[in-house]
Parts: sequence; structure tokens; C-alpha cells
Amino acid sequence: MRNLVAVLLLLSASPAWAETQTWVLSVDRWGNTERSTLTIEATGEALSGRLNNLAVEGRREKDGLVFSAVDPDGARYRFEASQTGDVLSGWADYPDTNTPDARARHAFTAQRLAIPTGPPQRRTYAPETFSNTFTAERAPVMVVRPGDVIATWTIDSGGVDEHGRTVALYGNPQTGPFFIVGANPGDVLAIHIRKLALNRDYADSLDGITSRAMPLGLAARSAGLGQRVRWRLDRTAGTARLENPPVGLKNYVVPVRPMLGGVGVAPDFGFAPFSAGDTGRFGGNMDFNQIGQGATLYLPVYQPGGLLFLGDGHALQGDGETTQWALETSLDVEFSVEVLPSRALSSPRVETADAITVIGQSSSLDEAVRAATGSMVQWLEQDYGLSVSEASLILGTAAQYRVVTLAGRNAGMALSLEKALFRDLPRKPTK
Repeated sequence: MRNLVAVLLLLSASPAWAETQTWVLSVDRWGNTERSTLTIEATGEALSGRLNNLAVEGRREKDGLVFSAVDPDGARYRFEASQTGDVLSGWADYPDTNTPDARARHAFTAQRLAIPTGPPQRRTYAPETFSNTFTAERAPVMVVRPGDVIATWTIDSGGVDEHGRTVALYGNPQTGPFFIVGANPGDVLAIHIRKLALNRDYADSLDGITSRAMPLGLAARSAGLGQRVRWRLDRTAGTARLENPPVGLKNYVVPVRPMLGGVGVAPDFGFAPFSAGDTGRFGGNMDFNQIGQGATLYLPVYQPGGLLFLGDGHALQGDGETTQWALETSLDVEFSVEVLPSRALSSPRVETADAITVIGQSSSLDEAVRAATGSMVQWLEQDYGLSVSEASLILGTAAQYRVVTLAGRNAGMALSLEKALFRDLPRKPTK
């Protein structure tokens, strides 16, 4: 069962709670961990709260606490637990998944979260460890409220930090996850990239052309390519140049445009963790060069708190990341997050000052184009109430397709529409 939809929870006796407590419940369902957010507030002996988006109520008893809720189908769930500090542990009594009227017994734990108080503020997170997967198994590194501005930093795709030290395994190690207060499965995170800044003076890339872009005739002439190439970054001028340029590129200088190659959330219940090199509706290693300062990225929530990761900093990347590596470097990052009401997102969405964009991802470019097209039609249906016919006319006159990446496990295709197109179109009210 994807979400916990009913609860009867027994806890050991504890002192009166002076504030609302927030817990993440983890139920071991035959080796598969199902998580839900539980909030509880005590008023005398009466207890109230929410389980994800469902109301719960209960009372204090001599040997513990009792909470209950019932789902629309009348299914009933029961938890018996003891409490040690900020941890609950015990057994959950569930309906059997196959036999009516039978019950199944599962172990469970719950971890209390420390929720910041007061108005939103600017906070700093100094990462000490990094994740090579997008996963719900990793404990949150920080609890973030909507409106908080988080200042942190990333390392490069090889695991090297701003000081040139290897601090993590190669493979796009990510900073996080960040637990977003109020984010429940089905919601949408709006991740605002407020600042990206280079924090060291070099980046590494490769020479060569990735296999998806390599014609056979050129491949025969490309033996020996795929070598590491170092670039020197001028943070004052905002430029990059080759450290040891060949004669033909002695005067080649390019303006940098910092971007995050990886932004993603933890996958849904029943899914294994994804590698930091993977992509999907959860985001991941998208390598889209428009995910830079000022952009907003929209991702669906599958786990309590969303569990947001970010990493794989690039100083600059051309469309497609055709050399397999972009200009890989470490970055200082500032971001904030909003929690938006539940809606279907068939792919990640990106909004910049001038355009809205969807990212289609698949094993082939053909399928990535189809995914991007369907996702943009979905966006136009949701926000403007357009029919498929009406949306097709907009795409036929204004669609801008760009190759996002050719270097990852999935190919990526972006479909953008300029915001100016919608100036005179009525926007559909959000529910």
C-alpha cells in the first residue's frame, strides 16, 4: 500500500508535548520500507494530528498513546510501539494483501524530526558526506521549511571538492537529502535556484564525441580520444580557457554559465534507489544547461519530505553534453523550495524568466521527443485548460526542441515555449 491511510498507534507513556511533533514512520513490509509523515499534537488527554494528508485523532492511555484513522475503504491499521527519546519502535498490524479478513504483522520504527521555528530564514548546510544514489534510505541532512534559503555547496562528478580533495566516490555524488516540511506524496516541489557560483579555479572535461552523436566515419578517426582535459576558470572575468591548449585553440575563451547537472528526489515506495547517473520523473542526472541561477525546477514528491538531492556542478555545458563530461567543477549553491498542491507530472519541468520547458527522457531520442511532447501538452491542459487540438496548434507554431543530453544512460530532449505566447491566454484556476 503506497501511503499509510489508517492508523491505530500505541506508544509508551511520555511527558505532555508542548508542541506539535513530526515523525517519519518506516514500516518494513517484507523487506520493503514504506514511509509516511505523522504529526501529533496533545491537548490534555486528547490527541490530534495528520498522517500524510489524513486527519487522525486519539487519546492518552495508562500504557501509551492511541491514534486512529480510517481510509475511504474502511481498512484498519494498528501500531504498537515503545518510545526511546526521538525514536519509536514496535509492530504494525496490517490487512493481509491477498486474503480478506487476514492480518499481517510488520516491524516499524519512527524518527522524530526537529522542525525549525520562527519565520523562514537563510541557513547554511556544510556537507560532510555525499550520496551516489537518489534514495529514501539516507537520513535527511537538514529539515527545510518552505521559504527558507539554504546555502550549501556541491562537489564535482568525480567526488572532488573546492580544495581539490577527493571526498566521495566518482559518479555524480549528491549533496542531501533535504527534508521539505509539508511535502507529502503526490505534492510537487518548486525548487528555486537562487544562486550558483564557481568556488574553485579549474574544471575538467574530456575530448571526443559521445557515441549517440558519433557517425561511423568519424569514429574511425577518433581512436585515442576520451582523454581528460583541464580548463582554467577565471572567476572574476567569468570565463574558461584550456590550461594546455593546442595551437588551434590557443585563443579559445568561453563565458562560463554554472548549472546543476543533478537535481532529484527520492523514488516512490517499491522502487529501488536510483544511481546518481540515472534520470526519470524524479529528476536525477538530467544535465540540462538551463538549470542554472534563476531557474525553477518542478519535481513530484514520492516520499515524506520529498528528500531533495543536488549535485554534479558544471561551469559550462553545450547542448547534449557531447564530450561525455561537461566542464565538471564544484559550486556554491543557494536554493529555496515551495510545496505545491498535488498534480500529475509526467516529466520534470523547468521555468526560467522567459520560457517554460519540459524534459523528456528515454533510451532513445525518438522516445525522448515523444515524452517531452506529451509532457508539454499535459502542462498546457493543466494550467490553461487547452484541449489536445489547441495545444497542438501552439506546438506547431512555437515549439523549440533542444537536445538536453546524449551522454547519460537516457537521452534527454527539452521542449520549450516562450512565456510571451501566454500573455493573452486565460490561466486555469488551481485547486
